Formats: sequence, structure tokens, C-alpha cells
Amino acid sequence: MTNERTGARTLLGTALLALMTAQAAAQESGDVTVLGEISVEAESDITLVQDGYVAKQDRLGTKVDTPISRIPQAISVVTQDQIEDQKPRTLNESLGYTASANPNVFGFDSRYDAFTLRGFPAHYNGQFRDGLRQFNGPSAWFKTEPYGLEGVTILKGPASSLYGISGPGGIVNLVTKRPLDYRFREVEILGGSHDRAQMGVDFSGPINDDGTLLYRFTGLGRIADTQLPGYPDDKLYLAPALTFQPDEDTRFTILGEYSHILSGGTAAFYNPAYGVASDLYEGDPAYNDFATNQARIGYEFEHRFNDLFTLRQNLRYGTVEADLEYSGHYPPDPADPTTLARYWGHYVEDMNSFVVDTMGQFEFETGIARHTAVIGLDYATTDYEAGSALSYVSAGDPALGTPPFAGSQKGEQIGIYAHDQIEIGELTVFASGRYDWVDTDSVDVIPATGALSATNQKDEAFSYRLGASYRTEWGIIPYANYSTSFSPNIGFVSDPATNALGAARPTIATQMEAGIKYEIPDTNAVISAAVFDIDQKDGVVFDGTFDGLGRQRQRQLDLNSRGFELEASASFDNGFSFIASYTHLRVKIEKGVPGTEGNELSATPNDIASLWGRYEFQGGGLAGLGLGAGVRYVGTSFGDDANTFENDDRFFVDASLSYDFGKRNPDLEGLMLQVNAKNLFDERKQTCSAGYCYRDEGRSIFGSLRYRF
Repeated sequence: MTNERTGARTLLGTALLALMTAQAAAQESGDVTVLGEISVEAESDITLVQDGYVAKQDRLGTKVDTPISRIPQAISVVTQDQIEDQKPRTLNESLGYTASANPNVFGFDSRYDAFTLRGFPAHYNGQFRDGLRQFNGPSAWFKTEPYGLEGVTILKGPASSLYGISGPGGIVNLVTKRPLDYRFREVEILGGSHDRAQMGVDFSGPINDDGTLLYRFTGLGRIADTQLPGYPDDKLYLAPALTFQPDEDTRFTILGEYSHILSGGTAAFYNPAYGVASDLYEGDPAYNDFATNQARIGYEFEHRFNDLFTLRQNLRYGTVEADLEYSGHYPPDPADPTTLARYWGHYVEDMNSFVVDTMGQFEFETGIARHTAVIGLDYATTDYEAGSALSYVSAGDPALGTPPFAGSQKGEQIGIYAHDQIEIGELTVFASGRYDWVDTDSVDVIPATGALSATNQKDEAFSYRLGASYRTEWGIIPYANYSTSFSPNIGFVSDPATNALGAARPTIATQMEAGIKYEIPDTNAVISAAVFDIDQKDGVVFDGTFDGLGRQRQRQLDLNSRGFELEASASFDNGFSFIASYTHLRVKIEKGVPGTEGNELSATPNDIASLWGRYEFQGGGLAGLGLGAGVRYVGTSFGDDANTFENDDRFFVDASLSYDFGKRNPDLEGLMLQVNAKNLFDERKQTCSAGYCYRDEGRSIFGSLRYRF
């Protein structure tokens, strides 16, 4: 065991002891809470209103609180109840039952939250937190802890008209747990496969008697191994939050996080031939730590001056420090590919970002039309610097100690935007427009000579969205929209012909979408369907090859994504809830590496489907017993952009079993036992992207005991 992981275990163990001490102190504080005041809901319903598996209202699609059914764009939501029932360990697992989301591209790899939306990579320019973009560097990514979320909102298709830099497939907005205006206490312990040991706490409520000051503290400590040797999954997560609300028109909330994460540095298996993943793990268990320290601090401010005008400002500073040890195999003698040697790499990267968004909301009427309009300005800066070293000698090679400079980039972005949503009876019309200016300074190392190359790139663009929806007398809401996106890219890309590096060109895209939404009357159930056609220019993708400094090359492609999706969610009073989705799409390479034009993009299945259902017995001898099961289907796809071979389709089955002790015994109110299984039937196949192949994660089972008081 390395010193890094020994230190992490000591730190996590200390944190667990502190959390247990805090829980014990809370129980002995003398505060008396009658059972009638206990709330079992962890979500705040401030920016995302939800009921079971069904989301009702959100700010993501419009920047103002709007019923989701009236937004003329496809939106999916992973609610708090779904997170609690499925117990996802990563953001990727959270998206496993979402239409048009594919978190299965790279097999098992818990190092990054890497996924696609409508066929387009969304991990760099599609991740938002609380309405602000979450900037990632090439390897210094913010890693999401699902336990710290009260929901995930997925807005499909281009969204730059309001949010600026974002991707063609859509954006994923992480909704942080916010302070509650009632007492809430939760302690949860969890353990299971691969020596997983975890404890979480979630405390919230008023600080003072008049309820003008609220707090929330969410913490988690974990020590765990994985199916890969020398690949840990350790974490310390601390997320404090504080809200000041002196009156009903003013709210100021501070949201923070510190996380120390230790995972494996290598998740791949050796590829002995093109399109083949062997059973030989690439990682060196003695040199395989990927340590990340990440922190964010920011605030949300809102003040309603009168019936006409409301002012909001959201601000956040974030930093990620990544220290990556990785390794792999290679045949030193091309004439004898069966004899392998090993290489080792050390990569470090620091990523800092600052973003602030200030907007004014206006509500007024013009004749029969009611307007909710927004005018805003946001500003962001990013700054990352990387170091990289590679050795063919040993993991103890002194050359790996302090990696030399391997590139840096600084960016500055300013955007102004306006949005008006007009309601005339049952007709809702959206019009959004935005202009962005981006200035990027990049410094790169030329692999052949080691010389530095500095470039400056200035980008600007106008993005817009037009959409309309209409609620019919039957409750069915047809809608249509046309939207665009603009995204300057952080990082460098390789020329397809020469491999020469240059600053990435901005990615632009346009979408046409039409669909229907149906909120079944007098029932907590929603059904939606959408068809879409997206054209993207200069999208950035990894191509599976590496340069002389050990960095994976990125290239830019022109793509077209066309397809349709179906989705349904419901939570009924009888204890039954379900989620269902189906997506059919085709992503075509319009312009790319010679020989690939006209082909389908690799690792992009034509068909993805999922179904999850859970039933909790409401009465009788089985009251409190909950049964859940789900299946995720990932269809066939091509393993490379030349379309020379295919990835097999796969079925993954998940399940859960829970028991709420309070349903039979009031003295045990708030106590729940739960067991979750991922990939229950241990389906393990290879999946290949851009010709490089990965392996799926096998079965994992873990149990949790949660107490809310």
C-alpha cells in the first residue's frame, strides 16, 4: 500500500470518527422533537420542485421558476427519491436511466464523470452546478458526489442562448443540497463489495428562533477497493451551506465543498490487437494513485424588489488539483508482440475557475400576453497548468518525481443574454438570445523539440433559441424549438493528417426539435416524446492515441445527430414508482479523419433503453418492505470511426431491497435498511471507442442503514 493511500485512510478514518462523534452529540443535545414534526424529505424544493420520481418545476430551461411541462425543450430530471432508491456511486450511475444519456462509453472508469448526451460528449462543456458552468481541465475534473445532491436536471440540446459555453447534446445541472427551514438529521452507514465502508451525515435546519438563518452540513467518508488491483475508491466529502433570509423577498445562500479523492490512476486493459481488450490490467498496483483535491465556494443571492422586478446573482470559485500516476504495457520488439514491457507516467494539473452571473427578472403584461423576461450578464475566467513525465525504466525513476511543464491555458469569457417567455392563454412562446466574447491564451510544449509554443485565440458568437408549446384541452402539450450553441474548447487538438497541435476551435451547433409532454390528469405521472436533428461543427473527441508526453490526443469532427426519445416517470399513492426511457439515434461523421466521413461515430449505440420500478408495501404484515428492480439495455455500436467492427449489445440488471422499520414500529421511525445490487448478473463485455477497448464493471452489492431523526 502506498504512503498516499495510507494517509488517505488515516484522514478518512479520522473524519468518520468525527462524524460519529457529531452524531452522538446531536442525539444527546437535549433537543426534543415530537414525531409529528419529523420530515422524511431531504430536498429543499427551492430551485427544483419534485414529487417522488416526478419533477414539477425547475429553473434550468429558462433561468426562472417554470413548470417543466411548459418549457418547449426536452428536460429529464433525476430526483432525490430516485437517487436514494438507486444509490448511485457516481454521476454516471445517476444518469443510467435517463433518455439520450449514455454513461457507458468507457466501461468501468470511476476517475471521471464522462458521458454523452444525444451522442455528443458532454463532460467538458456540459456540466453545470446550480446554474453555473463547472469548468474542467484536461484531467483536473470536478468529481460529483451523488450524496451531496438533491437532484440532477438534464436539458437536452443546445442551451447557449442562456448559459453560454455549453455542448450540442445538452447540459447536466447538479442541484446542490440546500439548507432546509425545518430540522433534518440523517446518518447513514454503508458497506459491501470490494471492502466498501462508507458513512454519511446530513444535518440541516434553522439556527435561530425566527428562522432567518438556516444551515446544512453534508459529509461523507469512504474507504473502498474496486474490482481492479491497487485501484482504490476513497473519498472525504464536506459540504457546508448557510442561508440568510431576513424576509420572504430576500435569500442569500453560501454553498461550499471540499473533497479529497483517491482513485486508481489506470482503468484500462491491455489491447493486444486492434479492437481487442485482454484480461491483462494495465495498471501497476504499486504505482496507481490518482489523488484529487477539489474545492468550491460561492453564493446565490435573490431579492424581489416588487411585483415587477427581481434581482439575482450567482457566483462561484472552484479549484481542482490532480496528481495522477498511471502505467501500461507495450511490446518493445515489434517482431515479438507477445513479450511485453511496462511504462510509467506521472501527470499533474491544477485547474482554477471563477464565474459570476447577474440577472434581472421582469414580470409584466402587454394586452393579453403575460411576460416573464430576463436580462443578464455573466463573466468567467479559467486557468490551468499541467506537468507530465513518462518513464520506461521503473516506477521509481527520479524523472517521474516532479513532472516538467506540459502546457497551460488561461481563458476569459463575457456573455450578455436576454430571454422572454410569453404566455397567451395556453400558448407559451420562448425567445432567448445571447452574445459571447472569449479570449484564450495557450502555451504548449512541442514533443519533438521541447520548445514552448504560445498562441492567443479570440472567439465570439451569437446564440439563440425560439420555441413554443401549447397545452390542449386534453392536457397534451405539443412543442417545438430551434436552438444553437457555442463552446470555445479548453485544451489542444491534433490535426488529423499531421498530429500537429493547436488550440481547439470553438464548437458550434444547431438543433431542430419537436415533441409532446403529457401530465396525466389527477395522477403524479408524466410522459414525453421528442424528435431531434442536431448539426455540430468542430466537436472535440479523444481519438485513443497518445503523444510523446503521454497525453491523449483530441481531434475535432463535424457530426450530425438525428433520432427520437421516449420517457415516462410516475410515483403513485399506492407505493409504486417507475422510470422508463428509450432512445434511438444515429450520429453521423460529416467531416473527420479521412476514411471516416459518412460513418457512424464510434461507441454511440443506435438504441438505448431502461426501465426501473419500485414498490413499497403500504399495509399489512409486509408494510415498509420495498422491492426495486431495473434493466438497462445498451445496443450495438461501432468500435471505431472507420466502422470496421462492432461492440456487442449489453443488458445490465439492477435491484434493491429495503425495509422501513418505522412503518410497523413508531419507536423506530426514520430507520431504514436497504440493499442495492448493480449489474446483478455480472454482465462483463468489452466496449470500444475510437478503436481502443475497455471493460464493463462486474457485479457489486452493498447494504446501507439510514437513520433520520
